[in-house]
Amino acid sequence: MFGRHHHHHRGRWDGHGDEHHGRHPFGFHGGHPGRGRGGRMGRFFDHGDLRFVVLKLIAEKPSHGYELIKAIEAAAGGAYSPSPGVVYPTLTLLEELGYVTASDAGGGKKLYTITPEGEAFLASNDAPVRSLFERMAEAASASAAFSPQILRARENLKTALRLKLHGGQLTAEQITAVAKALDDAATAIESI
Repeated sequence: MFGRHHHHHRGRWDGHGDEHHGRHPFGFHGGHPGRGRGGRMGRFFDHGDLRFVVLKLIAEKPSHGYELIKAIEAAAGGAYSPSPGVVYPTLTLLEELGYVTASDAGGGKKLYTITPEGEAFLASNDAPVRSLFERMAEAASASAAFSPQILRARENLKTALRLKLHGGQLTAEQITAVAKALDDAATAIESI
């Protein structure tokens, strides 16, 4: 039924036509989770799995495409974040199949709502849908170190350090203060 729709479900959009993502437990191969660097990684979802995830999330709460991207990323604990180039075609397909309807929510956004046909489709695929969400929960618990909060904080630290180091000549006192702040952060993390 979905054989005509060929999308490679990879991770984040890097702006250059390729999508990449993180790692484990569904056949991942190292690299930075959700970072779009380091070459192509393994696939997070098998072909067609994303439609189940998107449809289940819409069944739980009518949503915009961006909300679905964030919900999937949260459900996977940051191990995977689908790109708009994967989610929006999936939404279009689900709409064409009559499983969701889209209504204008203003500002160019569409609000997707499940239809009775979509609910029946989900019910008839309950086992694979539950399995997908269980696997995403496993990925989330196995990748706590790569939670969205930790990734965001790490990126904030890297950005602050880069800006400080490239912002001009640092004094000896500034160098000492930066080194102390980094050492203090390392010590605080080790003691958690």
